[in-house]
Amino acid sequence: MEQATEGAARIRISEGVFYNPKMRKLRSISVLFLRALGMRDARLLDATAATGARGIRYALEAGIRDGVLLDINPAACRNAKANVRLNGLRLRVLGKSLQEFAGASKEAFDVVDLDPFGTPVPLVHDALKVCKRHAVLMVTATDTATLCGAEAAACLRNYGSVPIHNELCHEAGVRILLYFVAREAAQFGFGIEPLLSIADMHYMRLFLRLEQGAEKAHESVRRSGFGAYCSNCHNFAYEAGIERRVDAKCGYCGKRMQFFGPLWLGGLHDKRLLGRMLRLRDGGDGDVRELLERVHGELDTPFFYSVPKATSYLGVGSVSQARVLAALSSGHRATRTHFDDDGIKTDAGTGAVIEAVRRASEE
Repeated sequence: MEQATEGAARIRISEGVFYNPKMRKLRSISVLFLRALGMRDARLLDATAATGARGIRYALEAGIRDGVLLDINPAACRNAKANVRLNGLRLRVLGKSLQEFAGASKEAFDVVDLDPFGTPVPLVHDALKVCKRHAVLMVTATDTATLCGAEAAACLRNYGSVPIHNELCHEAGVRILLYFVAREAAQFGFGIEPLLSIADMHYMRLFLRLEQGAEKAHESVRRSGFGAYCSNCHNFAYEAGIERRVDAKCGYCGKRMQFFGPLWLGGLHDKRLLGRMLRLRDGGDGDVRELLERVHGELDTPFFYSVPKATSYLGVGSVSQARVLAALSSGHRATRTHFDDDGIKTDAGTGAVIEAVRRASEE
């Protein structure tokens, strides 16, 4: 039997039970998130427990004392129970699927975590059934090929959206996932408030607060809309609303634009919460801090410009991202983005960005 130490938890991994050490960073971020929210007295449901590592870390490091861990795999259920005992905890471990549990249980939870292998689509509806008012919902998707447009038909079938397959695909994928959750939540009278939304490695992860009320639900749906992208000059446009009203003609070069969506067009992060998460870091993994600092520093507006795509359009040599940021800083807000190492989020229009790249290339 393999053993691992992760955060404050000691974990034993039985044969045939899934444990991914590469996702330690995401589990550490999730612990920080719950600590920053002050969820010590919360009731937790971990709907995809596997070894129990995630729920055990929430109990040991975020102070959550009351929780249910679910896993339909009997070997995983036994493994999680053993790990709960090993760490001196009283979390309940049940050998049930989320669908079975939500259909029969009258329990409600303050924190619900969905971290499945692949798409979360079959689980979101049942997760919402057991959420309290103002609950925190965490959702992971690892079907990034679908959300990023490599499997466009699957995205339309599963999420009800047309994806895009270019430099914007990771941010667009996160926003498609948010749109799907917002639409599902509205059926239960919940609006969503994104507190942290990230794309990293092979996954996308949402950290949301649910707000109950018909007006909140309606407001969330209204924050969704459509995007458009020009493959010639790499301009983009977007507009909220249930009808696609974005101009099909590029406002910069006049070429025809490609549509994508519907998708979430509201904010992705709560910067004050991110600040609290960063202040909680006292050593630990540098890659956790690096990702959180990048997200904390980025402008929270839809989409970004790729510096290499802009230089390609202009037909000039490579230009450093720092030079373009400096060229934009005199009259605009401009930041890096965690969605793309070469991307720039800015309130400047395409013309200003192209001119900044041109000036930077001449320096």
